[in-house]
Amino acid sequence: MFRFLMGLLTLAVFALAYADEAQIRRVVEAKIEGSKVEGIRAAPLGLYEVSFRTPQGIHIVYTDANADHIIIGNIYDTETERDITKDRLRKLNVVKFDALPLDQAVKIQRGNGKRVLAMFSDPHCPYCKQFEQTLQQMDNITIYVFMFPVIHPELTQHSVAVWCSADRSKAWLDLALRGIAPQASATCANPVAKNLDLGHRLGVNATPTLIFPNGERVSGGLRVAELTEELEKNKRK
Repeated sequence: MFRFLMGLLTLAVFALAYADEAQIRRVVEAKIEGSKVEGIRAAPLGLYEVSFRTPQGIHIVYTDANADHIIIGNIYDTETERDITKDRLRKLNVVKFDALPLDQAVKIQRGNGKRVLAMFSDPHCPYCKQFEQTLQQMDNITIYVFMFPVIHPELTQHSVAVWCSADRSKAWLDLALRGIAPQASATCANPVAKNLDLGHRLGVNATPTLIFPNGERVSGGLRVAELTEELEKNKRK
């Protein structure tokens, strides 16, 4: 097994040696406006994975050895049923969880709160509302909700009113889960604008976006089984 793994590593290094990295870098940065190539490595199918940064975060495309062709899309391993591209992006787009300004988030805790999750969410986003239904099935959890009203900016005052409410967690759930707008006046000092700036700096480009304590992020929510697995993996001692 060791020899087999070493053989695969040797093949990957040998393949990468044939890639014109400078050419790949030049072509990708020229063709994808505003991009800065951060890494090139061998990928399945004889392709090369090119990771690049934009103001929206780190992304991946694939090229041939000379970047004569750029392939945009995900590689899916049918044997292991893994989305290889998605898994790589989760590794590349890690966030320092402890550096997040959690005091700007609405804190929701159920049970012992040992399973932890931060989330950028828009209360008027259909996918966010759907994911709130999933979260209702989770116990022993602490959720830090960074309100991120980008779907309907004209309704930003609803998020502000949540923050101005006496019970923020209840006000958030009433709005995001049940569609009941808060009754509190949207006039208090609040972090909503700061959350929008934070999300843009972190490259959050979808709601909901989940961030786990190990720094990995997921865009678009998870199903119950997948969420449970991630929460258990990141559970506090």
